[in-house]
Amino acid sequence: MSTFLDLGKDVAELTADIIDIPSVSGHEKHLADAIEESLKREPHLKVTRFGDTVIARTELGRPERILLAGHLDTVPLPTTADARGTVPSRWRGGTLYGRGATDMKGGVAVQLSLAHSLTLPSKDLTFVFYDHEEVEAAKSGLLRVATKELLPADLAVLLEPTNGLIEAGCNGTLRLRADVTGTAAHSARSWMGENAIHKLAGVLGTLRDYEAQTVDVDGLAYREGLNAVGVGGGIAGNVIPDAASVEINYRFAPDKTIEEAEEHVRRLLPGYDLVRTDAAPGAKPGLRNHAIQSLVAAVGGAPQPKYGWTDVARFVQMGIPAVNFGPGDALLAHTDDEHVLASDVRKCLGALLDWLT
Repeated sequence: MSTFLDLGKDVAELTADIIDIPSVSGHEKHLADAIEESLKREPHLKVTRFGDTVIARTELGRPERILLAGHLDTVPLPTTADARGTVPSRWRGGTLYGRGATDMKGGVAVQLSLAHSLTLPSKDLTFVFYDHEEVEAAKSGLLRVATKELLPADLAVLLEPTNGLIEAGCNGTLRLRADVTGTAAHSARSWMGENAIHKLAGVLGTLRDYEAQTVDVDGLAYREGLNAVGVGGGIAGNVIPDAASVEINYRFAPDKTIEEAEEHVRRLLPGYDLVRTDAAPGAKPGLRNHAIQSLVAAVGGAPQPKYGWTDVARFVQMGIPAVNFGPGDALLAHTDDEHVLASDVRKCLGALLDWLT
C-alpha cells in the first residue's frame, strides 16, 4: 500500500514527509508509488509512469511549456551514530534534517506543491520525478523516458540545490583509470621484484602539482578540478604487488567536449595506460535564451556557474535549454548533517509560483 502525500500542506512540511519515505538509489519504488497516487488525485494533470519515474503534464494548449524535474533517490544513509541527516527527518527550529533534505527532497516538494496549486498556469507544465540519478548514468530513469515523447519543452528547470539562485550550465565529468604493472616477489626479497604501487608516484605527483583552471564560458567562470579519487593494488602483506591503479576524475568546463577533456589528461600523463571508465558532457549556460532570461528576472540575483555535473547537461543534449534552480546549499549534499531551511524551500516555491502565474 503506497503512502498518500498531502500536496496542499506547507511545502516545508511536505519536504519532511518525502524524506520520511526511504529512497536510496535502487529503492525508490515506495516514494514513486506515493507520488503517483498523489498526482493522480489532481484532475488537471495527466500522469504516466515508467518504472519508478513518474511524469505529470498539463494539457492546456499554452504556447510555451516548462519542464520541472527532480530525482527521487538519495545516496546511502549516514553510518555515524551521531549523524542528523538520517531517515526519518528531524526538525530543529526552522531547519529540517534528513538524508536528501538538500539533495533534493526540498526541490521535489516544490515540484509537488506547484503541481497541486497551478491548475491554470500561464504556461503548460511537465513534472518529471525520476529514479537512479545518484548512480551510474546507464541506470538513469531520465534516460529511460527520453524517448517517450513526453519531455519536449521550451525550458527545463532542474530543482537541484542552488541556494535559491540560478545556476546555469554545468561542468562535465570524466573518469579515467591509470593502470601500471610491475613484477611480483616475496616482500622479504623485494629487490627481486618491481613494486607497481611505487610506480604510481608519477601519476600522483602530477595530480598533486596540477593547477586547476578557471574557464570563462559565456561570462560565467567555471572552476575545474583534476584529482585522484581511488587507488587499488596489492594482494597480501608479504607480496610485492605486480599491478596497481589509480582512478582519476576530471571536472572540466563546458567549453570542452569529452574527447578534448580526455586528450588534456592524456597529455598530462604521457606513457601511462589510461582507460576511460565514465564520462558525461557539460552544458553551456545558454543565458541568451528568452525563457531563461525571464526566469532569471523573476528569481533575481546574478546567475552562477554550476561546478558539479547535473542532468541539465542531459536536457541540453535533448535540445531543451535548462538551468539549475532549487532550495538548499549544495555543499551540504551527501553530508552526515544534511539539512535545509524551511524558509529556503518556501522562498523557492514562491519564486516559481510568481513566474508561472
